[in-house]
Amino acid sequence: MGAGVSGYMDILKAPHAARLLTGTLVGRLPNGVAHIAIVLFTRAEGGSYTLAGALAAVYGLTTAAGQPLLGRMVDLHGQPRVQLPAAVLSAFGMAVLAVAGIDSLALAYAAVAVAGFFTPPLEGGLRALWPDVLGHRQDRVHRAYAMDAIAQEVMFTVGPLLVTLLVWLMSPAAALLVVNALGILGALSVVVSGPSRAWRSAPREAHWLGALRSPGLLALLGSFFFVGLALGSITVAAFAYADDRGGDAVYGWFMAALGLGALIGGVAYGARDWAGAPERRLRVITGLLALGYLPLMLTPGVPAMTALGVVSGLFLAPAIACAFIVVDRHAPRGTVTEAFSWLVTTFGVGAAVGTAAAGPAVQFGGTTAGFAVAACGGVVALLVLLATGRVLAAPGHGAHDASTDENDRSGAVEPGFSSGHRA
Repeated sequence: MGAGVSGYMDILKAPHAARLLTGTLVGRLPNGVAHIAIVLFTRAEGGSYTLAGALAAVYGLTTAAGQPLLGRMVDLHGQPRVQLPAAVLSAFGMAVLAVAGIDSLALAYAAVAVAGFFTPPLEGGLRALWPDVLGHRQDRVHRAYAMDAIAQEVMFTVGPLLVTLLVWLMSPAAALLVVNALGILGALSVVVSGPSRAWRSAPREAHWLGALRSPGLLALLGSFFFVGLALGSITVAAFAYADDRGGDAVYGWFMAALGLGALIGGVAYGARDWAGAPERRLRVITGLLALGYLPLMLTPGVPAMTALGVVSGLFLAPAIACAFIVVDRHAPRGTVTEAFSWLVTTFGVGAAVGTAAAGPAVQFGGTTAGFAVAACGGVVALLVLLATGRVLAAPGHGAHDASTDENDRSGAVEPGFSSGHRA
């Protein structure tokens, strides 16, 4: 039966848990607001929307490239030796952009590329720490994943508001500097904590594919590329809808409704103890997520559309939280941070593709066509999970679960593994 809200309090009362969650969210703030901060800064410097979009795209692409590589470095060398230097280098890139401006386009592009590539994989790092922090109890770890997904929704809602406030109080350049300084402090708070300093990845088999040699993980990544595509296309389609119905305020209400739905769904999902295989549960949740996107194509009046925004967001956080569990089960031993980072990257690339695809769809087919891209993304995400059911049914060879000890330095043999086959 469900543990209710008290289950979340139980997690936050665990030693280091609240600090790690808060530090990770603050540390990820620069990444969460980078696109809006870059656009506001570029426009304030006299740059065009095309340039602003190009700089933001470079940041997004280099972040996608850097996350799994830095995640692998964390698995190999530990969190403090990678996370903090990466945070400093990322902040340095944004500081160069803030100080030098866009007079030299080559320098501006290089600065955002450095900032993006060295974005520290704090998100994957936190998920690797949860089992140790929560005593390797699966029910608590799974609830922590849900709480993590909820906290992300809060960050992506509050973050842009903070940037807007900093721009209003100071300037876009100052906003870049302040947000990235906060990011360093967040990363520092994480890496000086006891769990982060003590954490060591399990021994891993040397393989150039790393986490990507897991068929189950590849299946999950394929599905969540399309979940990201759906979400990315919704942002563009919502802009088009708002233009037709009253402008920025309508867009703000719709996106807030989407976030509220995700928040409600995440709280409800994490408050219950779920039985059965998470892979099967993920198929059901993804199907409901796709179903929630379909009514958006009706594009009704603003009140009804806002309500549909809540409905369409209900299963987003549960899908993400359940995906975390599936990653945990399918990641080859010793690759947990890299595996989580691949999920972040794939989702982000899918969102970028969705944004790019929704633009022409809206231009040539109208707002309904833009939301149709989201619906198609949700349906294809479900189809991928259904088509790869057999692969996902078995956690795989060398995978670990939340109950296993990713910090176990003894190399003890686990059930189902021989001592000579450690991923």
